[in-house]
Amino acid sequence: MMSLRTLPIDDRLFQYVLDHSLREHPAQKALREATRDHPQAGMQIAPDQGQFMGLLVKMLGARRTIEIGTFTGYSALTVALALPADGHVLACDINDAYTGIGRPFWSQAGVDHKIELVLAPALQTLEARLSAGEAGSYDFAFIDADKVNYPHYYERCLDLVRAGGLIAFDNMLWGGAVAHPAKDADTAALQALNAKLHHDVRVDLALLTVGDGLTLARKR
Repeated sequence: MMSLRTLPIDDRLFQYVLDHSLREHPAQKALREATRDHPQAGMQIAPDQGQFMGLLVKMLGARRTIEIGTFTGYSALTVALALPADGHVLACDINDAYTGIGRPFWSQAGVDHKIELVLAPALQTLEARLSAGEAGSYDFAFIDADKVNYPHYYERCLDLVRAGGLIAFDNMLWGGAVAHPAKDADTAALQALNAKLHHDVRVDLALLTVGDGLTLARKR
C-alpha cells in the first residue's frame, strides 16, 4: 500500500516505536526521568528524535558540534554519546538552573569532557567563535532555543558548519501553528524561516514530521 502522508501516531503506536527502536544509555533514561516532572518538561526533545539525531551525527562522522538551547541537557548528552572519544559539543544556553539538572548525568555517562557549556546569549557565543577563526570547522548544529532568533542562529551556524555539514532545527511545525495565520512573534518567525529555507540554494532541505517538526539543512 502506498502512503501519501505520515502515519498518525497515537500513544500505543508511539510506545511500540520506543519498544522496538529506542536504545538509551542509562544516563539518558535517568535524565529523561529527572526532567519529566519539570514545569518546562515540554522543552525536552522526544527520545526517538534524540536517537535519530545521534544516528545522523554518526553518519556524518561528526567530531565538532553546536547546540543552541540545552535545557536540561538530554540532546547534548545524546549527541556527545554519538561522538567519538575526541568529539566536542559547544552547548549554548543562558539558564544555569536548567543545565545544572543535566550536568551530573553527563558525568554519569562519562561524556562531560566532550561538552563545553557556555552560559551566555548564543549569538554572542557564536560571534565569538567566528571571530576566533572557527568558520567551517563544525560538522553538525542543533537549534532549539528562542524562536524569534532562529533566523540569526541559522546564519551564524551556516558560517560555522563545513560544506556537507548539517543544521537541524527543532519545533519547525510549532504544534501545527505554522499552517495558520500567525498570532504571535514566535510563529511568525518560524513561518518566515520555513519560507526562507524552502528557497535557500545554499542548503539541501527536508522538513520532517518528527517530534514538533524537525528541519534538516545540509550545507552545500
